[in-house]
Amino acid sequence: MFPNLIVFSKTNLVFLIFELMKGIKIIFWTLWRIWFYVVMAIPILIMFPFLILSIVSYKGYPYYFKMSRIWAKFILFGMGFYYIVKKEYRLDPKKSYMIVANHTSMTDIMLMLAIVRNPFVFVGKKELAKIPLFGFFYRRTCILVDRNCSKSKNEVFKQAQMRLSRGLSVCIFPEGGVPEDESLVLDTFKDGAFRLAIEHQIAILPITFADNKKRFSYSFFSGSPGVMRAKIHKPIETEGKLPIDRKALREATWEVIHNQLLEFNTKSDNSHPNTTL
Repeated sequence: MFPNLIVFSKTNLVFLIFELMKGIKIIFWTLWRIWFYVVMAIPILIMFPFLILSIVSYKGYPYYFKMSRIWAKFILFGMGFYYIVKKEYRLDPKKSYMIVANHTSMTDIMLMLAIVRNPFVFVGKKELAKIPLFGFFYRRTCILVDRNCSKSKNEVFKQAQMRLSRGLSVCIFPEGGVPEDESLVLDTFKDGAFRLAIEHQIAILPITFADNKKRFSYSFFSGSPGVMRAKIHKPIETEGKLPIDRKALREATWEVIHNQLLEFNTKSDNSHPNTTL
């Protein structure tokens, strides 16, 4: 009797359902992002006295590192992330490494701590030191870099050399930050990590993170709980390498991580390869 009215009503209903679902997603993402900072703070508050004691002297860093790993796993599981890591190589606890990985999410920090047992220090951007509570420990235990200041970059090398001399490993995200274009698979690598690795003749340990961008990117209204896949690759040795070999090492490492990302992208999150948790 009123066909136009029926079509109009159905169209309105579909539109209203779509807008309702969109609103629910926005509320979920907002609460989820807030929850991230809550679960970040809880273990710090619980372990606060022990964390303070562990950073009084550099000798306490191994204990601080163990507590950092607890903190990282608490956040990952608290956010509904579970990680699957495939290992081509098991780290030698008596060796130092230059650990490098692709960088797409703040959760890269947590996942790195969760899957690498050898004590290491991050080289990271100074802006993260502004995060309340987390920043207090971050600026006292990590090597901070101001990418707009050449003096800061020189200081990074001095600090990294000091940590390596103490038998620690160093972790650098060689893209130099999170790429603004989220469609980019892997940005070009900076030289810093490879220069340090050659100077100290330590192996480069590439690690690939497959799902961190999908799970918790820097875009506010995005992400979801789920699996985070990672792969620890075979080390790339630097013994006998000279500064002139820096470019070749950088490109070889980029190829390893880039090829693995492409391989991960062809697989479903629901696939279950032979893995070690």
